[in-house]
Parts: sequence; structure tokens; C-alpha cells
Amino acid sequence: MTKIYSKPTRVAIIGTGFVGSSFAYALTQSGVVSEIVLIDVNRDKAEGEAMDINHGMAFVNPVKVWAGNYSDTKAADVIVITAGANQRPGETRLDLAKRNTAIIKSVCQEIVKNTKNAIIVMTANPVDVLTYVAIKETGFSPERVFGSGTLLDTARFRFLLGEHLGVDPRSVHAYIIGEHGDSELPVWSSATVGGVPINKFCHKHPPEVCTDQLNHIFCQVKNAAYEIIERKGATYYAIGWALKRIVEAIILDQKSVLTVSTLLTNYHGISDVCIGVPAVIGWDGIERMVELELSDLEVNKLVESASVLKSVQQSVGY
Repeated sequence: MTKIYSKPTRVAIIGTGFVGSSFAYALTQSGVVSEIVLIDVNRDKAEGEAMDINHGMAFVNPVKVWAGNYSDTKAADVIVITAGANQRPGETRLDLAKRNTAIIKSVCQEIVKNTKNAIIVMTANPVDVLTYVAIKETGFSPERVFGSGTLLDTARFRFLLGEHLGVDPRSVHAYIIGEHGDSELPVWSSATVGGVPINKFCHKHPPEVCTDQLNHIFCQVKNAAYEIIERKGATYYAIGWALKRIVEAIILDQKSVLTVSTLLTNYHGISDVCIGVPAVIGWDGIERMVELELSDLEVNKLVESASVLKSVQQSVGY
């Protein structure tokens, strides 16, 4: 049953850097929530972002936007954590683990002082490891703490496949799963366009040529962040939209299937690690995971990806 609201819907955004401010801008335009509170260790930055967004309020549906503090998370339905050090040119997301673990531990300590009821969405990198940290540090149920995972990777994948195949990316149904990073993998075995297996839809070239091109597209997806960071220093617009999509699914109780980073328990034999897989997202957070039918090769690659993340978890003390 769709949630019927009796109070304003509030989203707290912790961190107002490139990602946090882009997300706030996208969420303001969406009309999904009635209140957005911006929280940052740099209070001036949060106030400046709130002022800038509010000055355009005459052009959108009214939303209350302000710079606040952790006490404002008490009434939040969703808390989105974007705070953390940025990925530097040539640096992997996993290289950020030690620097950002300390930040997220501090953030989580402040959250639990004020709320036990909000859903927490992690997007700071490495998102899978930091989602695991947030679950452990808050003590919240895993259904209510999850990360943006491979949602952006999946969107990049569908866009590039749609461009290659000459179709609307919304008609492409294909997933990237695993780590949001170098060990992620494409699920070719279930990829379709309009219900047609992608290898049959790709009819412009001989099968071996098409396979090479599809594999090249996956490489573009995996390396997209590096390419963007090299050119402009950071990625933020697309992840801002991805976070808006997650919050929309929660607040509107949409039961959307999104590839988020969630704590696994015997998912193709994988447990005790947060990793990107499809899950049904609604008002209560993660309602259930979708266990994809994977080829043996895909299962092996997913297990390898989980192993990479577990080693990083252990290196930061979890």
C-alpha cells in the first residue's frame, strides 16, 4: 500500500560538496519532498547552497530548504550521506577507504544521537565499504541503511548501450553489479532490449564484432569516473540524479528495482559484505533483494568482487 503522508517529508543531506549540492538541486526540482536540510562541517558552505537554491524557488514547487545541524535529522525520513574526501585523479575509490571511514564513523555517531527511524543512504566512496561501516556504527537494520551502489554504473551502462543500439536507454534492461569500482561486472546473461536478448538485438554487425563493441562499452562504464575526474575534477550531476531517484522510490513507496549497495546474506553464497545488486526499494527501505540468475562466470566474478571489498573492510577494522 502506498504511504499516506500526515506530516512534511524531510530529507537531510550531510555534506554539501559537489555531490551533495547537485543532489539538493535535483531534489528541489523533483517536487518529491517538502523539506531539505543541508548539513556540513563548513556551515558557510551549507548556508550558501541553501541561499542559492532558495533564490530560484519562484520557478519550482515550493520546498523548504535551509542549512541546519544534526538535531534536524530527528524529523528526517531519509538521511543521505555525501560527506567525505573526493577521489583524486588516478586514485581508485578503494584508495579513499581509510580517509573516509573516520569521517563516516563521526557522522554516524551524530546521527544516532538524534534519530533511530530515518533511512540512511550512503553515497560517499568507497560506497560499499562505507555502507558496511554505517550499518555497524549506527546499529540500524540493514534494510534501512544502504548505498547508491551500482545505480549510476547501471545508468551509464544503459545510456551507452542505448546509444550504440539506437534505442532509448529506458528501453534497455541491463545491470552492473558488484563493487562500485574496478571489480564491478556486467550481467550480460539477462541483458535485454524490449524483452529481446541483447546479443540478438545487436544485429548491425557480425556476432564477434558486436561482442567486442559491447565489451568496449562495459570498459567505458567501468572507467567513466576516471575519465570525468581527469577532465573536470569530479563527478556530481549524474549521481545527484541517481540519489534523487532513490529518494523518490522511498518517499513515494514506489517498490522500484534499483541496483543499490546492500548487506548480503547468502546471495549466490556471498554474505557479510555490502555490494551492488538489484533490490526492491520502498517506504521501508530495502523490501527484498532480487537474486538474479547469473551464469557461472558471472557468479565467480561477483564472488571475486565481494572478496575485494571484504579485504578493504578488514583493512579499515571491520
